[in-house]
Amino acid sequence: MTENKLQILPETEKKMEFLEEYLGKLGSIAVAFSGGVDSTFLLKTAHRVLGDKVIAVTAQSDSFPKRELEEARAFCQKEGIHQIIFESKELELEGFCQNPPNRCYLCKRAFLEKVKEIAGENHRNYVVEGSNVDDEGDYRPGMQAVAELKIKSPLREARLTKGEIRLLSRKLGLDTWEKPSFACLSSRFPYGETITKEKLAMVEQGEQLLLELGFSQFRVRIHARMARIEVLPEDFSRLIQAEIRNQIIEKFREYGFTYVAMDLVGYRTGSMNEVL
Repeated sequence: MTENKLQILPETEKKMEFLEEYLGKLGSIAVAFSGGVDSTFLLKTAHRVLGDKVIAVTAQSDSFPKRELEEARAFCQKEGIHQIIFESKELELEGFCQNPPNRCYLCKRAFLEKVKEIAGENHRNYVVEGSNVDDEGDYRPGMQAVAELKIKSPLREARLTKGEIRLLSRKLGLDTWEKPSFACLSSRFPYGETITKEKLAMVEQGEQLLLELGFSQFRVRIHARMARIEVLPEDFSRLIQAEIRNQIIEKFREYGFTYVAMDLVGYRTGSMNEVL
């Protein structure tokens, strides 16, 4: 389907117009940029509106897969957007590695404080981040940090949903329009289980393997030395095909897992929040 044939509802078009006007009024901004669906759409739109008055700020982190960082870097290079990458040290944050229910708040607050610092050093008026309307309905302690630090959330201000962002991203020609949803690797740990650099690497390797095997939406949840794999229900039969299953078992054991299990409920966001 070509861009011209995409059917954008008038309501969505109005939201896009509001977004562009909102961004224009901010004058100059630093975008907290991860390379995901939402932040890529926000950065692209902001750059169209504000040009060089926009910078992208990205964290290099143990909780952030290397492929995601490289995709974020490549996007900014392609679009001619000035990007600043800093090393995030969330594993050094007090309380973070103990993985309390407000872990996301601890990390998000430290991250956004650094983005604000970089924005100030580069004479940008505001920091913006990419949460959308759908994010308001889930347990997201990181949103508390957004509110406390007075970070702008233009996509929420425009009342854009995830589905609308994907559709508008496709219209803009962004490859991320169909990119699977992603959350930081620390979200793969049950609350209370210690987060370590070693275990984050185990999860990253496991998810990279599933990606290379052709799965599109999945999670590798880690429970001590057990991997609990979530894939879409329609992918269950493929996951347990002998050739693929044996390859996963062999590789996951190389990565450090002792047990490998398939979650019969299947992929869903925030499954670690089910215990709260």
